[in-house]
Amino acid sequence: MQRNLVQGLKLLSVGARSAPRYFSTVTRWQNPRRLLASREKVHFAAIRGMFIQTQETPNPDSLKFLPGRDVLGTGNTMDFPTMGSATGSPLAKLLFRVEGVKSVFFGGDFITISKAEDAEWGILKAELFAVIMDFFASGLPILTGAKPNSETQINEDDDETVMMIKELLDTRIRPTVQEDGGDIIFMGYKDGVVQLKMQGSCSSCPSSIVTLKNGVQNMLQFYIPEVVAVEQVTEPSDEVAEKVFDSLEKHLKVKEKD
Repeated sequence: MQRNLVQGLKLLSVGARSAPRYFSTVTRWQNPRRLLASREKVHFAAIRGMFIQTQETPNPDSLKFLPGRDVLGTGNTMDFPTMGSATGSPLAKLLFRVEGVKSVFFGGDFITISKAEDAEWGILKAELFAVIMDFFASGLPILTGAKPNSETQINEDDDETVMMIKELLDTRIRPTVQEDGGDIIFMGYKDGVVQLKMQGSCSSCPSSIVTLKNGVQNMLQFYIPEVVAVEQVTEPSDEVAEKVFDSLEKHLKVKEKD
C-alpha cells in the first residue's frame, strides 16, 4: 500500500494524464467495502447490530477501525498522541485505557489506533471492538472540548507560494494519506523548505520519510519551483510524551517480571 501511495503522488507530480484515473483506482482498492476482492486483510466484528471493519496500514503497529458511520465527518481529523491529549474526547480516553494502546487518531469515517511494539493485535482487537461499539451505542459525543483539523486555513498574510502549498496539501495529498490512516499537517515554510507534521499511522511509520521525499516533495516541487525540500517536524511535547510512554512501558515490564 505504501508503494501505491508513493506511485500515485509521483504520477500527480509529473502531471500524468492517467493520474486521476490511478488515484480513483487506488481509492477504490483501499475502500473497505471493496477490499474483499483485493490483497488487503480486512477483519470484521458484528455485535449488537454494529458492523466494524479493520484495515491494515503501512505501519504494522497501527490499525484502522471503520465503524460504518461518521467519526469526525469528511476531511476532518484529530490526533491524540498521548493519553493526556485525549481530555477533549470521551472516546479517545476510553481507548487509551486499553493496555497496549499508544496513540489514537480520528478521521472522517475511521479510527486509527497505534499500539506498543510488544503488544499483539490478536489480543487488543477484541477489547477495542467492544469499547468502540459500546461508545457508539451510548450516543455520547466523540469530541467535547476539542476541534478537529479540517481544511488548511489560508491566512491573509500568506504569500502566493504558501497558499499554493496549502491548496495542494488539501486537494491532492491529505486525502490520499488519510486513506492510510493518517494525516499531514502544514507547519511552516521558510527559505524553500516546507515543514510538515505526520499524524496517525504516519507519525511512527518506518516508511514515512520515503512518503515525504519520494511522494510529497516531488509533487510540491513540480507545481511549485520555489520548494527545495520537505522536512518532517515534531513538537517538543510529542518528544516528551514518547519518552514518558517508553519509561512507563519499561516500568510495567519490570513489574511483570517481579
